[in-house]
Amino acid sequence: MEEELPNTNPAAPPAADLSVLLITLLKGVLYRDADERRWAALLNLQARVRDSVAVLNLELVLDEAEGYAFLKSRPEPSDDDPSPRLPRLVARRPLSFAVSLLLALLRRKLAEFDAGGGDTRLVLSLEDIVELVRVFLPEGPNEARLIDQIETTVNKVVDLGFLQKLKSAGGAAAGPATYEVRRILKAFVDAQWLADFDSRLVAYQSQPAGATDTREGGGND
Repeated sequence: MEEELPNTNPAAPPAADLSVLLITLLKGVLYRDADERRWAALLNLQARVRDSVAVLNLELVLDEAEGYAFLKSRPEPSDDDPSPRLPRLVARRPLSFAVSLLLALLRRKLAEFDAGGGDTRLVLSLEDIVELVRVFLPEGPNEARLIDQIETTVNKVVDLGFLQKLKSAGGAAAGPATYEVRRILKAFVDAQWLADFDSRLVAYQSQPAGATDTREGGGND
């Protein structure tokens, strides 16, 4: 009589671990500092994860140094490539002028911060962010309205996953809001994009406020 024996090979993790990783990545970004156990599992199973998501026309982006991983759509085949064009599972998001501008400014700030060789976490107050953006927006007599508009943009960037609002040690009323710039921003606003920063800002300032810039939004879509 044959018996099914349990898997005692430590080099072969349970299939459940792979399923949990796939579901986690399909839902959004996996950060090392948020779930070290799952991050370790991903490092161990990344080859199988890559094979599994490839059938969905996705690829795994994993940055061990920065501690994040997410899924993005594979490049579309060229016009002379006979490969079938598969539907996109990860959608592209149209970004408003204000959101595009803030992402560019945060990316430049992160580059300057990294060049300083200090802490690895860039934390900014709402006041810091207002000062970053203010010089690129039309001047207006209503200061409170300007701050409200920038805070609305900040909240949209939080929703996109590029900023994380930090909890105050003494409660919500203990001090001004502070935000950590998530390092995954480097994967979306790349070095080439940053190199063209000044010319892009000139183009942004010449566009009407309703103009958009379409960029792909990782696993958050």
